[in-house]
Formats: sequence, structure tokens, C-alpha cells
Amino acid sequence: MSYTLAPDLQVALFEHLSADTALQAQLSGALYDAIPPATPPATYALIGAEEAFDRSDKTGHGAEHRLLISVVTNASGFLAAKQISARICELLDGPALTLARGRLVAIWFDRAEARKVEGDQTRRIDLRFRARVEDD
Repeated sequence: MSYTLAPDLQVALFEHLSADTALQAQLSGALYDAIPPATPPATYALIGAEEAFDRSDKTGHGAEHRLLISVVTNASGFLAAKQISARICELLDGPALTLARGRLVAIWFDRAEARKVEGDQTRRIDLRFRARVEDD
């Protein structure tokens, strides 16, 4: 398998997270797949870096995508970022995402790292997920 299903997986993730009114209220609609070019909002989520590994077998083509979703805020403390991160985890633990091509076999939470960005008041939580996809 190649990187063929990466765009479909990203679109499905973005659409699924964007469709949740509670998450959108927490983020004030600030969900991106690239860092905003102008001054970013005070709090936002970013669908970011990804690694993909071939997981094809004799039954068909497949891949494992290791995804990074970051929650960034300049709010004091980590509470707001943790609440948003928790909601993202809840949303990705539920029903399977629908891809335009192929199918999502499963998505798992892998780990998270919360940290204060050195030199300013920004807090960042990086959520890492593993997603297994198969081509039809």
C-alpha cells in the first residue's frame, strides 16, 4: 500500500471533528490542517504531521497512519486545552469515519503530551492516534 488513502483519511477526520457542535463551540470553529497564516486565534486545533506504514497482507492493501492532532492555546493553565483534547478523543473513539475511498478499519488513541511552549504563555497538547485503513 502506498500513501493513497491519506487525503481521504484527512478529509474524513476534518469533517468528523468539524461536525461536532460541542467541539466547534470549544474551538470557536478554529480547526485547521495548516497553521493559520495570520495571527492564529487564542485557541485552535491542528490536524498535523503523519507517518504511514504499509500494512498490506494476502487479503489486500492496507496502511497504518500515525496521526498528530494538536490543541494550542494561550489561555492560562492547561484546563481548556485538556477539555478540547478530551472531546477530540471522545469523537475519535466512537463510530468509524467514512472515507471517500477505502475504509477505516480502526483508530486508536496512542498517547498525548501536554507542554508549555518555552518563552511564552502558549500551551500545547499533542494527541497521537493510529489509524488502520484498507483499500477496496
